[in-house]
Amino acid sequence: MSEPLGAAAFFAPHDRVLATMLRRQAARHGDRPLVRIGAWCLRFNDAPELAARSAARLRDAGVGARDRVALICGNRAEFIEILLGCGWLGAVLVPINTASRGAQLRHMLANSGARLLIVEADLVGSLSHVDLPTLPLETLWLIDAAGDPRALPALGSAAAEPLALGPGDPLAILYTSGTTGPSKGVICPHAQYFWWGLNTSHLLGVVEGDVLCTSLPLFHTNALNTFFQALISAATAVYEPRFSASDFWRSLARTGATVTYLLGAMVPILLSRSPDPAERAHGVRVALAPGVPAQFHAVFAQRSGIGLIDGYGSTETNFVIGTSLSEQRPGAMGKVFHGFAARVVDDADNELPDGTPGELILRAEAPFAFATGYFGMPDKTVEAWRNLWFHTGDRVIREADGHFKFVDRMKDAIRRRGENISSYEVEQVLLSHPDVATAAAFPVASSLAEDEVMCAVVKKPGSALTEADLVRYSTPRLPYFAVPRYVEFVDELPVTENGKIQKYKLRERGVGEKTWDREAAGVVISRR
Repeated sequence: MSEPLGAAAFFAPHDRVLATMLRRQAARHGDRPLVRIGAWCLRFNDAPELAARSAARLRDAGVGARDRVALICGNRAEFIEILLGCGWLGAVLVPINTASRGAQLRHMLANSGARLLIVEADLVGSLSHVDLPTLPLETLWLIDAAGDPRALPALGSAAAEPLALGPGDPLAILYTSGTTGPSKGVICPHAQYFWWGLNTSHLLGVVEGDVLCTSLPLFHTNALNTFFQALISAATAVYEPRFSASDFWRSLARTGATVTYLLGAMVPILLSRSPDPAERAHGVRVALAPGVPAQFHAVFAQRSGIGLIDGYGSTETNFVIGTSLSEQRPGAMGKVFHGFAARVVDDADNELPDGTPGELILRAEAPFAFATGYFGMPDKTVEAWRNLWFHTGDRVIREADGHFKFVDRMKDAIRRRGENISSYEVEQVLLSHPDVATAAAFPVASSLAEDEVMCAVVKKPGSALTEADLVRYSTPRLPYFAVPRYVEFVDELPVTENGKIQKYKLRERGVGEKTWDREAAGVVISRR
């Protein structure tokens, strides 16, 4: 079968590695801007040299092929430098959510076996509950730490030669939410990002000269994908520091954006604000906006002039399901892309008839268009890719005309403000409190189209623990977005005959009269 979207016209299969893509596009597009972050601008013809110098800096620190480099960094130029350096050298980037803390962060560093950790100086406090000396780390560099002996070395003039890599060699390991255990490191090969960039560009209609503006974080697949869209399509990726509802529209105008990126919760947040002339004072024609409830599509387009495109992809897969703006059907994700296969199955992987909800499983025809597994977790890899299909853990319906519709998540995960949260990891922090006997974390409905985190907690006899005490205890040990909003102390948790907590009963009960609300109580948590 022919490759989707005429891929070979862009890069032949063996050329789908970062170094080759950088060199080829530099020769084609010269001084066109590739990335802008604030005042920093990287042009196509400067990207290979930057990659080579960044690779030399890593090499001089003892980093070699397949070594992991952990990075805790926001949307800054240094992130792009380290990404390009790793891809050039054959090292593997491990970007970590800047909100990660405690046991979760320790697990990521230990599981990845990173030899080098690079952290923004302002975020070094996140390491306070990690016990670094017991990890395999050899070197710590700090960004923006002039005068500190651990400061990130300046780029020198030396340039490294690119390692001869194949499209299946790993470029990054991205940690995604664990559902019944610790977070899993998704091994993302070079070619997977080629396909991310090509498929998403095709879906959005990205063309040469477009300006792709995102405030989503580079440590997630969505924003990394934006870089590859720009690289493949001769567009410019612009990274803003963070999402700001009050500055969002002016940011689009300021950057000259023509394409932007939103998550499900962002659209109702923007629409909740009073109408503003700035909503139309920009040049954006389309936004990638998976997970936006159907009722918001038309009103958002009417107010902003921006069409919303839904779809389906995950860190492990690619942009597998979607449709063009003209064919959007609010409430549906779209049809499966050419080059991929999708089925809706029962618990035994038997395909279900149209209209019947079941688990979405996926396959790719092109080599290395999907992730290659979970790092250091062969059992989890086999489980997720059983029968040679990737099992998404998402319940969907395939309609008779081939459109797929999302129903809910089968996994024991919570999604809040665009972040996947492991209930297991939240529970481990709660259970580490000396006054907690047992606890369950679960999602409850949010007014912003996603979830809020709620926990039901059984205290030990005689404990004077308060809900506010438990939240304050959790704050330095969890990402800010995972700290529970709702806490309810209960005498016991509902369990099955074999002692498994029946979370569906907790979800069905949800927020009640006895539930404590952190926001209503005025308890403020820090994002640092």
